Amino acid sequence: MYKQRLFAPGPTPVPEETLLELARPMFHHRTGQYRKMLEQLTRDMQHIIQTEQEVYTMTGSGSAAMEAAVANLVGRGETMIAVRGGKFGERWSELGRAFGANVVDLDVDWSTAVTAEQIDEALKAHPDTVAVFIQHCETSTATACDVEAIAKVVAGTKACLVVDGITGVGALPYRMDAWGVDVTVVGSQKALMLPAGLAFIACSKKAWAKIEATASPTYYVNLKAYRKSQAKWDNPYTPANTMVRAALVSTAMIRAEGLETVWAETRRRAEAMRAAARALDLELFSKSPSDSVTAIRTPQGIDGEAVPKVMAEEFGVRIAGGQSQLKGKIVRFSHMGYTDAFDVLAAVGALEMALARLGATVEFGAGVAAAQKVLAQAQA
Repeated sequence: MYKQRLFAPGPTPVPEETLLELARPMFHHRTGQYRKMLEQLTRDMQHIIQTEQEVYTMTGSGSAAMEAAVANLVGRGETMIAVRGGKFGERWSELGRAFGANVVDLDVDWSTAVTAEQIDEALKAHPDTVAVFIQHCETSTATACDVEAIAKVVAGTKACLVVDGITGVGALPYRMDAWGVDVTVVGSQKALMLPAGLAFIACSKKAWAKIEATASPTYYVNLKAYRKSQAKWDNPYTPANTMVRAALVSTAMIRAEGLETVWAETRRRAEAMRAAARALDLELFSKSPSDSVTAIRTPQGIDGEAVPKVMAEEFGVRIAGGQSQLKGKIVRFSHMGYTDAFDVLAAVGALEMALARLGATVEFGAGVAAAQKVLAQAQA
């Protein structure tokens, strides 16, 4: 029997302290007790997103905040640019079409990050664009883009920049206000060390001006309703109040550790995994690899869908495979949240054992040693 270890890029492991908070008795949400919690969580999320703008807490997955961003910002028939460099970039496009927007798909190779130059060209070709939608980290490809450079391009236009920070914020350096991002969306089940169930969204003054001028065809994700309720530190609809209480435990841990320290430690874990892959003669998938999640191509002749299955069923290590066109071709390891150096070594060891079990030639310990060297240097 193996201890179960979670390395999927969402959900990620949750600290014991947070889980215990979720086990406490239920309490009522239309109370001063809850309002104080919501206010504190808002302040914590402002720090994590690095913004002075209000952060609205929604009950739902990160996709709820993504839907809110599209539905409140882009009116029917208006033009939006959706960067499609992976499965979740495609979601922006799908949401836009669902709400009747004129969607311009900016397709990029799934192993590369969109550039500021590509965004600039798209905006010049479509000067009526009201919003540009990108991923900070495209979870399905483990690819991170230069949000700061892109924000500078978009800032010179009437368009708003919307960033899916679900697999980035809290793990990768991110400064919403300093970079000039207009809308940031976040989900609870990644770097925030929580179960799925909460979504967060923050909007700049530029974004709010557009939201106020847009007739949103929504009810539950209508941001005007959230802003009105939050003026009294309340939610417009029944919130996941126990999740809010638990979130305060995890965000307090992040603040105690220090945001920049969390970013640096996430980077070290990613560097260790990348070193392990090279030592095992495995190829990284992304040409612009993220530190929050690593995607590795499976060796020739090895079924990429079998690797996560063997790791989970035989060694108790749960990772993720590829999605859509990458199904069976890559495996993905999370470095977000409640993980440490020894979790990385366990994951690499399980990968070596699984590859060998499936018939690959593996030098046992090569990947573990390479990762260990990176992690040991970081501790020196």
